[in-house]
Amino acid sequence: MSTRRFAIAPWHRIYACFFLFAFALGALLSRIPNLQTQLGISESQLGLTLIGMAVGSLISLTFAAPLIERLGSRRTAMITVLGTATIYAIIPWLPSAPAVFAALFTAGLLAGALEINLNVETDRLEAQYNKRFMNRAHGSWSLGFFITALLGAGFRQAEVSITTHLAIVVGVVLLASIWIISGIVNAPKRADSHQGATPRIAFPHWGLLPLCLIGIAAFLVEGSGIDWSAIYMRDAFAVRPEPFIGGLGLTLFSGCMAAARLTADGIVERFGPRHTAMGLLTLAAIGALTVSMAPEPFVALVGFALLGIGCSAVYPIAVSAAAQRSDRPSAVNVAALGQVTFIVFFLAPPLLGFVAEHAGIRNSYLIVLPMILVGLLASRVLGSRPVATPPGLPPEPISPLG
Repeated sequence: MSTRRFAIAPWHRIYACFFLFAFALGALLSRIPNLQTQLGISESQLGLTLIGMAVGSLISLTFAAPLIERLGSRRTAMITVLGTATIYAIIPWLPSAPAVFAALFTAGLLAGALEINLNVETDRLEAQYNKRFMNRAHGSWSLGFFITALLGAGFRQAEVSITTHLAIVVGVVLLASIWIISGIVNAPKRADSHQGATPRIAFPHWGLLPLCLIGIAAFLVEGSGIDWSAIYMRDAFAVRPEPFIGGLGLTLFSGCMAAARLTADGIVERFGPRHTAMGLLTLAAIGALTVSMAPEPFVALVGFALLGIGCSAVYPIAVSAAAQRSDRPSAVNVAALGQVTFIVFFLAPPLLGFVAEHAGIRNSYLIVLPMILVGLLASRVLGSRPVATPPGLPPEPISPLG
């Protein structure tokens, strides 16, 4: 039997990295209540503990680009994917909140490096094969998070301990890493990429501003869907039973976002990044208006589905555009974009909460509209041409999985 049948395409290896990282992170997040009980800490203390990963990620996004260039994609992927899963599995054994903070800080350092490495490698594969992979790569992250959340609920229902749960997860990640990630071959740099040395520090600059605005719009919409959908359903309609209908908004949002990401690359190839991003942001605006003015719960659920589709591929499109800039090494531009959008991702929940407390939960969804409009205007900097097959090469068919 030919071994070709079992060959793993390079982009599928990158998809696996995104999936496994989300699979391990989601497992830990699904057991946060157990961790809080085990540590005996309050909600405010828990919040301060969990912020360790955000701090580590921001530091890594600022300083890790030169190290990633030296290590290469394969070694960086092995270290970051397996390293984060191992740290998450160790956390339940730690005796105190400061120790957990330190572990999450270390995991954040690895997560920031993973973000840079996988996005840059995906962009290089797109250039090498003249195909779009970025949205399916990020869709793999969404899929991994969705699956691990379902598994986490099952483990909690079966009263499986947090230590056993995370040990199983790290075992799965280890086996998958040996099988899939160890076979990654570093893709060549883009022919038109920056050829100079990689700066030691990555910071945004004015040339990157439009892409940052696009990313901010996407993450503000994502934050509104992920963090506030269940609260919206509870407060706007007093829905009962709350655990089912109240959680249906988040389920529709995350499910539609994952499905759209897994199928968006073909749309980007056909219509170009600019038109795709503008179309999606328009859907997000319609979704925000629908949620804000929904007279019935089912109308709001339609709005959350539109929000999930609307923000799905916008950030991956911005990442691709940042990686393709030739003014600086792609790792630096991707890291700088990640810094800005990462900060917004963590600031969006309290911002929306402040508006909800003082102006009502419905109006909190209206404040995303100005940023969506800014994102629409900034989308003009994106390329308008679909992917073209180089002369002499036949077009390659693309399935939803690549």
